[in-house]
Order: sequence, then C-alpha cells, then structure tokens
Amino acid sequence: MTHSTIPTARLGENGPEVGVQGLGCMGMSFAYGPTDADASRAALERALELGVTLYDTADAYGAGENEKFLSPFFRAHRDEVVIATKFALAIPPEDPSRRIIRNDAPYIREAVEASLRRLDVDVIDLYYMHRRDVNVPIEDTVGVMAELVREGKVKRLGLSEVTAAELRAAQGVHPIAAVQSEWSLFSRDIEAQVVPAARELGVSLVPYSPLGRGFLTGSFADAATDLTADDFRRQQPRYTGENAAANAALLEPVRTVAEAHGASLGQIALAWVQQRSAVHGLPVIPIPGTSKPGRVEENTAATRIVLSDEELDLLEPISAKVAGDRYADMRFASAGRE
Repeated sequence: MTHSTIPTARLGENGPEVGVQGLGCMGMSFAYGPTDADASRAALERALELGVTLYDTADAYGAGENEKFLSPFFRAHRDEVVIATKFALAIPPEDPSRRIIRNDAPYIREAVEASLRRLDVDVIDLYYMHRRDVNVPIEDTVGVMAELVREGKVKRLGLSEVTAAELRAAQGVHPIAAVQSEWSLFSRDIEAQVVPAARELGVSLVPYSPLGRGFLTGSFADAATDLTADDFRRQQPRYTGENAAANAALLEPVRTVAEAHGASLGQIALAWVQQRSAVHGLPVIPIPGTSKPGRVEENTAATRIVLSDEELDLLEPISAKVAGDRYADMRFASAGRE
C-alpha cells in the first residue's frame, strides 16, 4: 500500500482547500463501543501525514468529551487543520441520557462559547447546525450563526441533514460552505434534491457514514449480536435482524469490484462516494470515521481508486434494495422532510 498525500478539494465556494477526504472523530470517544485513546491519537497524526486536514466533531459527541479529546491535537497543528464542530443537540437537565434539538439564539450563543472553550481555540473554522428544529425559522438560526462570523468566533457556516428548500433559505441569509448528510452506497436520498441545490449554490457536500457505519466494510453482520450493548448502531433499523441479513446480501457486487481492484470492501465504498464529485459536479469530501491508524491508511488509499463505468453500473442498484430506514425516527433527517 502506498502512503502518498491525498488530493484536495475546496470547502465552499470561497473556502480553503482541504484534503479530499476528512476524518470523522465521533467514534474516538462516543457511540461505537469501547475506545482507545492512544490509537485515536495515532490515527489523528497519521491522517494529517496523509493529507487529511478536515476534522469533524460536535458538542453532542460524548457531551463535549470528543471536543476536549481533540483539543491537544488541534492546538499542536492549528495552522494545518480545519476544525468542524456542531451545535443543536442539547442535553435536557432533567435527563442527561436524552438529546433535544435546539436552534434558538440563546442556545446557539451558549453552545459556541462552550465549544470554543473545550477546543481551546479562538475561532471555529466550520460551524454546523447539527439538526433542524422546524419550530425555529431557519433564517433566524442562520442569522445568529452569521453574527458569530461577524464577531470572529466562526469562519464558515455549515448545515447538517437539511432539505434543499432549507438550504436555499439559509443561503439567502449567509453563504453556506458545506452540507453534511449521510451519503453512501446504502443511503442516496440526498441525490434527488439536496445535491442539485448544493451544486447550484456552490456548496460542498460532506458525506458522513460513507461506509454505512461500518456495515459496508463487512466488519459486522448484525449489530444486535456482533456489537457491544453501548453501540449506537444497535438502534438503527437497517443493521439488525432481518434487515441486516437482507442488506448483507447486497455486499456481493461490492466484493466483486473489490476483488478486481485488490481492494477492501470499504475502499470500494469510499471510492464510490469520492466519485460522486465527478458524477454530480460539486466538491465531495467524505468523513469516514476511525480510531485506528491502519484504517486511516486504508481509507485514504481509496482516493486513488477509480471505478469504471461498468463497475459503477454494477453498484448502482444497491441503494434501492436496502431494507430499513437510516434512523428509527426519520423526522430528524432531510429525507424525512423532503
């Protein structure tokens, strides 16, 4: 395996050049079972060596613990990295195990100050609205976010899991650099409306879970039996029971293509996502998550795999056959509101 630096892509119409693949950092301290701090630190350093410069976190990941964990790495490499974090998933005082969506001005201001403290930085490079509170006009939410830009606390704005209409309304208030939504061989709903709107508006796409939360790598077959009790994936309908069994069968064409390239299943899944940039005509910067340096090397190597038209045709039918929704409650995903 070669370890050359990955290509770059522009983050937003007038934004910085970043590695064409970013790194999702959530699993380093939250959601995916046991964590390994030493391995995670090594993964962060290896990613930077390979040209990964966009690092993605959120205040909701471990109730701020992920931001704190990443802070020493960001401080050591502040001029080399682009820090993305998010607000909107608040913890109600009466039940710390729950999350509620808040897009109101007082909460946004409280959240940004807390993230700046945990990250120990003067400015956040890319600040996302993590989820949409439909009871607050998005123009109002983005208006407050725009104030944070003017105040020098945030450089660029992003939105996560928004519809095309919401993106257009937001763009009318302040330029949006990136939309983060799930996009993979298993999840393609954003291609209908969100992707065309982003292309028209000069907004980059940042796909999260481009490996189908690990299912597309073949690393587990049924979350209910293969993963620990605290693993978030056990709550997602498509990864357990009959749905998981049906979806595992959909990996056969991925295996066929992987064998032809001498690649892993995950590398083919990532190569497919990376090629969405050429297919749809906009910057696409996926953020696969891992806490292992070896996986970082494997994932970044996928940026050098080019799938043929015949291979793309072989993979094309997969998403339409996927059993189960992305979330148990799809109201909080863009597809649930389109």
